[in-house]
Amino acid sequence: MSQEPIFEVTPGQRQLFFDDVGIAKLEHLTRAMHQPAKKGAVIRPNVDRGETVLQTRSAPAWDPEAGVFKLWMLTSGIHSGTTYAESEDGLHWRKPALRQREVNGSRENNIVTLDPSREWPANAMENVVYDPDDPDPSRRYKGFAHCFTREPMVSPDGIHWRLLDVPPIPSKDESNLSYDRQTRTFIATVKHGGPYGRSVYLCTSTDFEHWTGQELMFHADDLDQMLGRATIARRFTNPLLGQPVLNIPATYNVDIYNMGVFRYEGLYVGLPTVYHRTGLVRPDWDGFNDWDASPQELTAYRKSGNWAGFHHVQLACSRDLRHWQRLGDRQPFLDLSPLGSGAYDLATIIGPSSPVVRDDELWFYYTGLKKYGGPTPRRGVERDQGAICLAVLRRDGFISLDAGERDGVLLTEAFVLKGNSLHVNLDAPRGELRVEVLDQQSRALATSAPLSGDLLDGEVRWSGCSLTGAQGQEVNLRFTLRRGGLYAYWMGE
Repeated sequence: MSQEPIFEVTPGQRQLFFDDVGIAKLEHLTRAMHQPAKKGAVIRPNVDRGETVLQTRSAPAWDPEAGVFKLWMLTSGIHSGTTYAESEDGLHWRKPALRQREVNGSRENNIVTLDPSREWPANAMENVVYDPDDPDPSRRYKGFAHCFTREPMVSPDGIHWRLLDVPPIPSKDESNLSYDRQTRTFIATVKHGGPYGRSVYLCTSTDFEHWTGQELMFHADDLDQMLGRATIARRFTNPLLGQPVLNIPATYNVDIYNMGVFRYEGLYVGLPTVYHRTGLVRPDWDGFNDWDASPQELTAYRKSGNWAGFHHVQLACSRDLRHWQRLGDRQPFLDLSPLGSGAYDLATIIGPSSPVVRDDELWFYYTGLKKYGGPTPRRGVERDQGAICLAVLRRDGFISLDAGERDGVLLTEAFVLKGNSLHVNLDAPRGELRVEVLDQQSRALATSAPLSGDLLDGEVRWSGCSLTGAQGQEVNLRFTLRRGGLYAYWMGE
């Protein structure tokens, strides 16, 4: 009697290898995590206007009617607030004059605001997403207002906003938002305290007005502390990396600064920003006298103390938003750049909410900062300190199953075959992949010709047979790979 299929291969949906769901057996294959390639800063602060730092907690939203990508940024400098930029290609951005708020006697700026009379941070706007499914066009864009408690807001164009008359979402000063179109669910992750410090809490909504109660979703653990101490030690012994201003081992700590979450091909991907604290000092610390800090900064330090550290972004996955699997041995998915590279992300990478899918690539827009902790950048001297940066990954390119000279075998769990073709995302320019379709007695119903090359959408060709006769049957797929990496497979419509 055949075993009931335990998973479904839906035509058009790619099967990835983040976890073991859908995998019956692996032999001589290893999982490898791949980092996106950094392309540098794409939006920089305008130092001539007094801007020092740009940050974002949003992914660019493609507006099909306007024909542009839209992005919202947190801007620091002579004026602080939320600013707006747009681009046709995602690489070349302009900052149009929105004329919503007066700064230094002029409205010729790109500040976007709910209330021009309110100052930062009360007037901050973050976490904007585009919602093509809302029947009300005045709610096409959705986001959160304010820097701490998050107040849901909506807009027809991403520029003119109004608050919804709904309860706010409690949060500290970090949050992320994404829209899962498959389930029509808004996913908000907010920051509160938890084990080892800052942690990530989850709340969701299907209408952007009624939200579930917050629940602890993701936090640092004992292993993070152990690995973090080793990471901190390597940083302080590497002269090519920027050194935090404090190094006090007794105060080392690792926590989760924030976490973008998004649905990708049937599962949820998490990008936790992991903060490594290298030092924490009390208000009476004598070392403040040696810092190049303004009198106002020293007053603040002697009231509240200070800290220093650095961030990177890791990779995780989940099937239900509540149980998370850490990937890549908790090594960085997005790591800091070395000194002398000309990059902004020397001390801090704050991860994106979700990537932008561009043809066969995933574009990750993230915040890169040159400093974190210690004296703030000196105005007029250290003016160019943070920017919006871009990193690019091949489609499905998070995790691959890799084989060397020895044949590696992947056997899938049984599923009902639907679809007329089989496709793979394969990187094997010097190797090859072969595929067999097996019935429940392990007999081959179809055998492929070998595939080689770097194939982002490689269609499997069958030797002397096709998939037609196996439609509707319970089958397993057996992939045999040599000298290459397999990222995904999927059935054609």
